[in-house]
Amino acid sequence: MSEEATKTDPTIVLVHGAFADASSWNGVAELLLEQGHDVVAPANPLRGIAADSDYIASAVSQIDGPVLLVGHSYGGAVNTNAATGLAKVVGLVYVAAFAPDEGERLGEVEEGSKDSVLNTALVPSQYPTGHGGETATEFAINPDLFQEAFAADLSAEKTTLMAATQRPVAELAFSEPSGSPAWKTLPSWAVVGTGDKAAGADITRSMAERAGADIVEVEGSHVIMISQPQAVTDHILKALGAVGARESKPVGA
Repeated sequence: MSEEATKTDPTIVLVHGAFADASSWNGVAELLLEQGHDVVAPANPLRGIAADSDYIASAVSQIDGPVLLVGHSYGGAVNTNAATGLAKVVGLVYVAAFAPDEGERLGEVEEGSKDSVLNTALVPSQYPTGHGGETATEFAINPDLFQEAFAADLSAEKTTLMAATQRPVAELAFSEPSGSPAWKTLPSWAVVGTGDKAAGADITRSMAERAGADIVEVEGSHVIMISQPQAVTDHILKALGAVGARESKPVGA
């Protein structure tokens, strides 16, 4: 840890979204770690808004000191719920991310996007729920459409690998209603990828505006943190600087 990053500096928690894993944050995490910041990138289970929010809230509650919570895509929706009631979370950063209001369902939100093509690229399958022989639906992205829908500004070689290693997301992620949003009580920042065809640039922009976020628009796809890691890191650092004055406040679980 550098002299600039003391033990009272917020830990930056990077939460990935659907069809991805924590490695999607590698470029941003590397830049933050090089500057001496504490970084954690937990595994988002991708099993549904309620379950995933509980998991991330539990992970965050076990981190010492304040936390700056950063979410990509579906991870933004998870963080919106997970941070509610967690006093140690001092700010939210949305990266090509959803910031739903109470009662909103992501599937319904996506239907209103003019920029997103994700729904036409999804392939359903079944997974065991752990309750006897019960199964439920999950979605992956058709590998043939992965680059176009998810990561148009990355090479074909890169997106072929990403498609092969993608993590499916439960249908509950799209159909469960979101709870009380933490952005109503916490300062927030947002990075909007202007070429986002997955979440939809129009959706992420309008949600960020509604949340009162400090917004920066960056030319790039849905995976803007992979294609433009420095720009995303810069906005995270801007948020970190703004919440620094809150570091001395007592934080709870």
